[in-house]
Amino acid sequence: MRVDQVIPSLASRDAIGVHTLAVTDSLRQAGLESEIFYGDCSPDLLKRAHPIGALGRAAKGRWLLYQSSIGSPVFDAFASRPEPKLVNYHNITPAELLQTWEPGVGYEAGLGREQLRRVAGHCRLGIADSGFNEGELVEAGFTATAVASLLIDMTVHGDVDRARLRRLEAAKADGGPDLLFVGKVSPHKAQHDLVKMLAVYRRLYHPGARLHLVGSPLGRRYGPALEAFVESLGLGDAVSVVGSVRPEELEAYYRSADVFVCASDHEGFCVPVVEAMAHDLPVVAYAAAAVPETVGDAGILVESKDPLAFAAAVHRVVEDAALRAVLVRAAACRTEMYSLPRARARFVDLVTGVVGH
Repeated sequence: MRVDQVIPSLASRDAIGVHTLAVTDSLRQAGLESEIFYGDCSPDLLKRAHPIGALGRAAKGRWLLYQSSIGSPVFDAFASRPEPKLVNYHNITPAELLQTWEPGVGYEAGLGREQLRRVAGHCRLGIADSGFNEGELVEAGFTATAVASLLIDMTVHGDVDRARLRRLEAAKADGGPDLLFVGKVSPHKAQHDLVKMLAVYRRLYHPGARLHLVGSPLGRRYGPALEAFVESLGLGDAVSVVGSVRPEELEAYYRSADVFVCASDHEGFCVPVVEAMAHDLPVVAYAAAAVPETVGDAGILVESKDPLAFAAAVHRVVEDAALRAVLVRAAACRTEMYSLPRARARFVDLVTGVVGH
């Protein structure tokens, strides 16, 4: 018996890529054979997987598990196969949130949702990484669904870039909190709304507050527009759009921050929220899509992105030590729900329960 995975793009510095590698390792430990077949692959993982063309002929006892997060020609290779199928759904951003800024990415997102609907009636099980995503599977036509968290160690405290940490801590000498968001620089992540909030926060509460935006750009239009917006508000010295960083640098940002802020319009799970909670970093987030489910009672959820209300919520967390302590305690319980051993056991149980191993 074997369960082979199919993924459009396999990359080592990508949450879905890390999850996919962990799924294969976990299935093998459970006694199943498992390989990964990709459309694209980062050079460092070429020895861990195979191009989609290497799937070959259908084999007795083989199941296929598709990692769904974007539209891709790889889907057609998966959908046309005769083997019984499973889908692991990580959410696909609604095209309308991307189309204006990045038409190409918007098209891929729309295609991905169409492909999900096309395969729904042919899948034995759809596994979602959140209850929110499970609801989207049901809407797409899946009749058998379940939830299993990502197979990622979101609670680990890795090595830290000491030089970066020293620079970040030195910037605190003039006072003011450090606010942090981690995620792709993309219109649906709404970093511009965090910039608006910071402008109000600095005017009302502390003129030295800073905002760090960590993440690689999605496309080529939104990022430059965001930086131009920052400059137009006179916040060039207060907002750092730092792009993609090494894990050691990301650790420095988590350790030095005072509040994790999120204004995303759409998240299927939001791994950085859990990473922030694992670093005892209070979370203030816009209550959209899966964010309330991920945060639970371990953060402050705001129902509006009105800059005044958002800034007031952040200020409350910064100033109220008792509230911060409550949130940190709640976060310790919350992050345990997403522990890697628990996620691994749940995922393997779901797969083996279907394939009959």
